[in-house]
Amino acid sequence: MRITEAARRLDMTPRMLRYRESLGLLPAVRQPRRRQVSRARPAATGPGAAGAGAAGAGAAGAGAARAAGTGAARAGAPAGAARTLRPHRQFTEADLAAVSLGLAIERRYAVSPAALAFGIRVLADSRVRADVAELGRRIGRIQPPPARALDFEKERAQRLLRLADRDR
Repeated sequence: MRITEAARRLDMTPRMLRYRESLGLLPAVRQPRRRQVSRARPAATGPGAAGAGAAGAGAAGAGAARAAGTGAARAGAPAGAARTLRPHRQFTEADLAAVSLGLAIERRYAVSPAALAFGIRVLADSRVRADVAELGRRIGRIQPPPARALDFEKERAQRLLRLADRDR
């Protein structure tokens, strides 16, 4: 289904749904592999072939882009404009279920979509997870890892054993 139908079913605006997508709160879109427009480029093998081949490929590429309707051949369009255009996203029932779960989490824990997106990033990226955990330890919100506590207990036990051996 299209974004307007998906937003209506989720009781939100299409703009809010696009915002959630930009934050990474929607499943990634699996795009079909596209054929490259300028696949049949002539190889530059002879003298002067590089200049003629590049000019020919540029004209053919612009014509193919115009024919494909991408708008990249418009006057004044940036060089990479064709890569930034994408087809309209179609939403599946699984996409709607994922967004609904995200909405439920936001309501249950009173967090913003941006905070939820960051939480997912913390879970997915080990470097971010380590940095956030270190901050939590420094401000006292996270206890030191159990390994440190066990090391302390081990050292304490060894100290007591040495004292017991010395007293014998």
